[in-house]
Amino acid sequence: MNKIDLTGRRAIVTGGAQGIGLATAERFIASGADVILWDINAENLDRAAETLGGKATGRVVELTDESAVNAAAFEAGAVDILVNNAGITGGNGKTWELAPDVWRRTVEVNLVAPYLTCRALVPGMIERRYGRIVNIASIAGKEGNPNASHYSASKAGLIGLTKSLGKELAKTGVIVNCLTPAAARTPIFDQMSQEHIDYMLSKIPLERFLEPAEAAAMIAWLASEECSFTTGGVFDISGGRAVY
Repeated sequence: MNKIDLTGRRAIVTGGAQGIGLATAERFIASGADVILWDINAENLDRAAETLGGKATGRVVELTDESAVNAAAFEAGAVDILVNNAGITGGNGKTWELAPDVWRRTVEVNLVAPYLTCRALVPGMIERRYGRIVNIASIAGKEGNPNASHYSASKAGLIGLTKSLGKELAKTGVIVNCLTPAAARTPIFDQMSQEHIDYMLSKIPLERFLEPAEAAAMIAWLASEECSFTTGGVFDISGGRAVY
């Protein structure tokens, strides 16, 4: 493992109790960062704390609740790095077959929640003249996957948020980028049909799914001081699937 120097940096990783979020927390800790996990699942947070050997703190946060996010941000204090990783697929179905509440919840978790976390933490980063924000979007946000319009639209929105926020913060010392991964075999697969999982795999030229540790390696660089001249960027980690 190449070491990215995050010594002395405090990082928040949303959805950090499993999958790419947990792998990112592991990588950050190995790089010297102080890590805080925000997740909706208390049981998963407890397991993550064991996995990380007690080297990260966790807090249950409903990320779509403005007051909950603000309270958690106040408790966290000065934060240098924010990784907006939490997300849901909302299951699979044709656009006209998806229930409105499912569509709305997917957009709330995948797009509104990152807006709320940024809204809570960006002012402090501006004040300190330093910050790194990494949003975890998806290749689906660039291509638009069939039977996943709600997920694809939410991730496309997150790409747009990244580009807008990056421009707004360009002169402040706060850098904003996003990752557009292909599918990684994590617990999020439990929310998908096998047909959709097979479809995603068929579109990856490397003929395998992304490993969470591979995503974490790129996230660590994007979250580092070395990433200093790239903002509003969209970084593919797609196994060759990038066609946009």
